[in-house]
Parts: sequence; structure tokens; C-alpha cells
Amino acid sequence: MLDLTAAERERILAKAAHFSPPPHILPDGRRDLVGLSREELAEEVEAFGEKPFRAKQLWHWIYHQGVREFSTMSNIAKPLQEKLAERFVIGRPEVAADQLSKDETRKFLFRFRDHEAVETVYIPDRQEDRGAVCLSSQVGCTLSCRFCHTGTQRLARNLSAAEIVGQFMAARDAYGEWPSPKGETPRLLSTIVLMGMGEPLYNYENVAKAMKIIMDGEGIAISRRRITLSTSGVVPMMDRAGDELGVNLAISLHAVRDDLRDELVPLNRKYPIRELIAACHRYPSASNARRITFEYIMLKGINDSEADARELVRLIAGLPAKVNLIPFNPWPGSSYEPSTPEALKTFAAIVMKAGYASPIRAPRGQDILAACGQLKSALEQEAAE
Repeated sequence: MLDLTAAERERILAKAAHFSPPPHILPDGRRDLVGLSREELAEEVEAFGEKPFRAKQLWHWIYHQGVREFSTMSNIAKPLQEKLAERFVIGRPEVAADQLSKDETRKFLFRFRDHEAVETVYIPDRQEDRGAVCLSSQVGCTLSCRFCHTGTQRLARNLSAAEIVGQFMAARDAYGEWPSPKGETPRLLSTIVLMGMGEPLYNYENVAKAMKIIMDGEGIAISRRRITLSTSGVVPMMDRAGDELGVNLAISLHAVRDDLRDELVPLNRKYPIRELIAACHRYPSASNARRITFEYIMLKGINDSEADARELVRLIAGLPAKVNLIPFNPWPGSSYEPSTPEALKTFAAIVMKAGYASPIRAPRGQDILAACGQLKSALEQEAAE
């Protein structure tokens, strides 16, 4: 089984290479420093003929201070600032659109240098001055989940580490949250959820590199406990993510029977529910303090019966888990309907009685198509206008 998993993992990584992002070299030959690992940044500095401590200085200015220009780096002499500016840039995605919902949810359309674009959402907490940034990992998606708007957009390519980190940095720019808050200082952009466009584990290497940059204590410094990676169940890569990243795990489950999940989440045909749940039991960071979240879109008359709720409880038995019940968020052309309030309450009560938290997630940003399952880059619509 382990050999099979390893072989499948290599197949996934090889396939991901076909959707690689373009290199981060501008037409004028300058290199973008955002997205480089510490080691890569040190190599660039060494190749530039500078001492290693310069890499640490640059890391601090880019990821802790959030500066965009070398000329603002006060502990670097002006001649070196100018030499750096001739060879490098500190990039951000272009803000192609910026929408604010009536509930303060904010959706950005970020465009990259090759004119591809993704959507990123900031969801503020209703009670406290903090919130989650929902990042995208791919332009489009290959999974074609039946209830998901993003799944109707073809996969164009994977995002690079720079483009994933850049989404968070650009969101921070918009809220002026630089330098990175330290220690117990409250953070407005306090958590990250990899729940935007794409399947993160089909772009694992770029996602992992981006998260390691974001978790670095001398830069953006977001704890792994405040990062949640959501997957539809790419089982071989779940094991690797658990070993190497140890971030929180969320599973887009949405059905408790293979026949229905095959229809709603076609990836289930490759990695059925039994294998998915087994991978959850193996996930090393799962504990009562860091429970695995099971995301469950509630679809009227499809997956919202009392029998479905009881089977869900049986499936997750023995796991440190909670269940997020998500009312279906309609989008243009969708054929599904949201479950009734009564069905939602009954389903939640069965799960809670079994000892699992099962909050009904209040839809956020529906009026700007920013809610769960509604993201799509809208480039087609933009081109038609």
C-alpha cells in the first residue's frame, strides 16, 4: 500500500509539472524576489557578490516590513539599493477588481503578469477585529465538483509560490497591516484558509513552499495552527502535507456514500471514502486541540437526510473532528437548491448529539459571489463587457 501511495504521489507531481506557472522573470530580465525560499534568496545574494547577511536583511524588509521598493530599506546603502533595483523587483499581483459585500466580506480579483487571474476573499470575524484570508492555489480547477462554480472554469495552470504568497501580501497591503504584528499583538488578517480556487494538493510543491515562507518566524510569521488546507481528498498528498507542513486539515466531504460522492465530487472515483477516512486517521497533526474539519455542503433532497447525518457520524467515529455544515450558495446556472432551515437544524442536531461540533456556517459575501463554492475569476465575463 505504501509503495502504491508513493508511486501515485510521484504521478501527481509529474502531472502538476504540465501546469507549471511561468518563471518570475520580467521582460526586462529582472527577477521577482517574492516567492523565493530563504535558501534561494541567499543564492541570489551570493551570485550578486554580496555577503550572506544581506539575504536576512532582504527577507526582513520583504516579509516582515512588507516594503515594495528597495529605496525604503534604510539599513542598506543607496548604491546597493540602486544595484538591487536594477536586478530585482518585489512583486505583487495587480488588483483587477475589489468588491466589498454588505457584510464586509471583501473579494479581490488578482491578475498576474501573464494576465491569468484568481479570486481571493477576506472574511472578517463578526465579533472581533480579525479574519481569514481565503487563498487560491490554481487558476481554475480540474475537479469539476457539481455544486461548485469554480469547477466550471477549466484549469489554466498552477499558481507559483510567489503568486500564492502574493495574494496574502496584497491583501495585507489593502488593510495596511505592515509590519507583521509580533507576539500577542492582534492581527486583522489572522488566519489563512487554502479554500479558494483550485485543489491545493494538486499543486503541492508550490503551496508547500508558499506556506513555509508564510510560517517563517522572521517574516509574515503566521503559525501553522492558523493555517487550514482544504482538500477534496487527494489521499497520497495528504500524507505528505501532514508530514511536511502540519497545518490544519479540512476535507471537502459533501456525501457519505460513494455512489453520491462519485457524482458530487468526481475525485471520489479515484480515492473513495474508505481511503479518504483512513488518510484522515493517519494525519499526524490531528488532535482534540486541532480537529480535522469536514466540510459538508447541504443540498436539498440530495445529501441532507437524517440517514445521511447518522452515516456521517459513523464515518468520522474515532477521529478528532468537527463538521461545518454549509448551506448551498447558488450561482448562475446551478441546478441545486439549499437545504431547508429545518433540514439543516435536524442534521446538525444528530451530529452534535454524537459529540461532534457541527456549526451551520452563515453564508458570507453572497451578494458579490464570494461565498463558499462561488469563486470564479470572471475573466470570460470581463472580456465580454
